[in-house]
Amino acid sequence: MKGESSGLIIGISIGVVIGVLLAISALFCFRYHRKRSQIGNSSSRRAATLPIRANGVDSCSILSDSTVGPESPVKSGWNGNGKSMWLEGFKRSNVVSASGIPEYSYKDLQKATCNFTTLIGQGAFGPVYKAQMSTGETVAVKVLATDSKQGEKEFQTEVMLLGRLHHRNLVNLVGYCAEKGQHMLVYVFMSKGSLASHLYDENYGPLTWNLRVHIALDVARGLEYLHDGAVPPVIHRDIKSSNILLDQSMRARVADFGLSREEMVDKHAANIRGTFGYLDPEYISTRNFTKKSDVYSFGVLLFELIAGRSPLQGLMEYVELAAMNTEGKTGWEEIVDSRLDGIFDVEELNEVASLAYKCVNRAPRKRPSMRDIVQVLSRILKTRHNRKHHRKSQSTTADEVSIDMEQAEAKTPTSTHLREESVDSTADTYEL
Repeated sequence: MKGESSGLIIGISIGVVIGVLLAISALFCFRYHRKRSQIGNSSSRRAATLPIRANGVDSCSILSDSTVGPESPVKSGWNGNGKSMWLEGFKRSNVVSASGIPEYSYKDLQKATCNFTTLIGQGAFGPVYKAQMSTGETVAVKVLATDSKQGEKEFQTEVMLLGRLHHRNLVNLVGYCAEKGQHMLVYVFMSKGSLASHLYDENYGPLTWNLRVHIALDVARGLEYLHDGAVPPVIHRDIKSSNILLDQSMRARVADFGLSREEMVDKHAANIRGTFGYLDPEYISTRNFTKKSDVYSFGVLLFELIAGRSPLQGLMEYVELAAMNTEGKTGWEEIVDSRLDGIFDVEELNEVASLAYKCVNRAPRKRPSMRDIVQVLSRILKTRHNRKHHRKSQSTTADEVSIDMEQAEAKTPTSTHLREESVDSTADTYEL
């Protein structure tokens, strides 16, 4: 009897233990799936679809409307009434308000842009206006076109990313407006416009070679910060000359983060986004975008600076033909922008072109990192500075030698005259 009751107790105990373990396991599974769901939702909110066009010349836009797949957030974000589900839920979301970017009222921006009459540019995102704020600060205001089906996601992406990204070579977002059905982004005003304007607009004078190398270094530093300084790292995905803006001092800043994504987000994209001519061939074939995709686009931009030719005008075909003769190292003079009138350092040109050719290597693993690129361009400019300083020192030394020689020549007749007088005096004394 005792044996049976002991067995019963043991059985009940084992059952209770098993039940508790199962309950704990179920709880952990539930919490795990819930956490993954939250991460997925957060990532999808940060995802972007199309680039916001930069202030100044805009060379191209979305690849095609057909690239928007059935699972695309662009399509799924719109209901049957033509209203954005994201826009409808915008006020319920604290994503943008948590970015730390100041929010401006519609009335303030309306007044600052003289009722939106100071148009300075037009892009896929919508019109861009120059604005004079009440503080006296001049800014650029991008207004989301009311019929834009993609810009809302870009709006959210830019506010979220630029709310935490701060670097001297990135265009600073100073505010936003989400009021009266309007979405606007307020940026620091870049008075010299886009790099594309200076390369292709006849109203602008040609950029000097020295300035082109400095601009390349500025862009490289901005991208290096995105790749290695930001946490988590950010991949820009739309580097091109119209997205590089220049300030009053001709310092370059990277703009337009509507397409950008954090590296932690799924790298596989169902739809190709970007700009023809700058797209990494590896990204086109695999739909995987990485930091090396930005490096490829930067390499195209370097060749654009060298040749003064747009990727839409067969730039890379032009480069490949030249590479057959140069072996990728020297002899790149044949592709140099004719507007430079031959005023450039041949050694520097070949170094920059050789670097650009490595950036556009078909194999991503053979491309340099942005950190490597910054180091190479910095060394080129440092060598230029040292060479210039050395020439100046040589010139100063030569001037000093010339002055000494002139002084010596000036003294020579006097001493000769004195010697002659001394001889004559001696002769006279001798005769006496």
